Amino acid sequence: MAIYEFLCSECAHQDDLIRKMDDASVTICPKCMKDTFVKQVSAPNFQLNGSGWYATDFKNKASSKPADKQDIKKTTPTEAIKNND
Repeated sequence: MAIYEFLCSECAHQDDLIRKMDDASVTICPKCMKDTFVKQVSAPNFQLNGSGWYATDFKNKASSKPADKQDIKKTTPTEAIKNND
């Protein structure tokens, strides 16, 4: 399902509608009821349905193992060059 932006050229009412790609376009403004509701050109936007997506299943989960500060070796750029030789 895609989210489309619509704007009424008569009353300037703006709305975002979730529509299937093959649904007929909405042309009647829900506010003034005139045939001046037009789909706007905007950045793509969509809504994910079901499970298995980052936004629904993984976004708010904490990492299982925090990074261990002792495992990170601090070196200066000069030391790193010497170690690679």
